[in-house]
Amino acid sequence: MLIPLTPTLETALGVAVILVSIASVLSLIRLLIGPSVPDRILALDTLYVNTIALVILFGLRQGSMLYFEAALLIAVMGFIGTIALSKYLLRGDIME
Repeated sequence: MLIPLTPTLETALGVAVILVSIASVLSLIRLLIGPSVPDRILALDTLYVNTIALVILFGLRQGSMLYFEAALLIAVMGFIGTIALSKYLLRGDIME
């Protein structure tokens, strides 16, 4: 059971969405203009963490547990993607 949204919680969720959105934009900028490949991998990792936060905040606002399951799927896919990309950059092959 989710908690009911009070005016204070509604305001806090709005502020959190704005701040996480700003963090996502900054991560996207670092992803696009990063000086090195490890910086871009880290920016991609940060971007998917920010996406998870936005999905969870949206789920809190909507009062649906479905968004939490979607956030879990994004987390798993982002983790696997980061590991695969890092292994590819280190070894040149993912499955070895």
